[in-house]
Amino acid sequence: MDAQLKRGLLDACVLAAIKDEDSYGYKIIKDMKPYLEMSESTLYTVLKRLELAAMLTVYTVEHGGRLRKYYRITPAGRRRIEEFKREWCEIRSIANFILKEDTDHGKS
Repeated sequence: MDAQLKRGLLDACVLAAIKDEDSYGYKIIKDMKPYLEMSESTLYTVLKRLELAAMLTVYTVEHGGRLRKYYRITPAGRRRIEEFKREWCEIRSIANFILKEDTDHGKS
């Protein structure tokens, strides 16, 4: 998969994972697991990129005697999710065209 496309998809997935409630790394991975596998190193790269883009903010909370980083989506992050939803229609259309050619080829 194209690296830029994959990056955009992962960004949208992480934003979607925290859109309803603030969350932390392990929980984000656990919540996304039914849909995709993501390593911790990949997740933290995505989280840092989203933080630098002001799509999420970070704060810490003490938990079990240790500080845990929580991530909160920002209005810019919510706009990115909505933008992704609009873009998805175009992506799906392109994928359908590519897949259609594969099935049409088998018919001749």
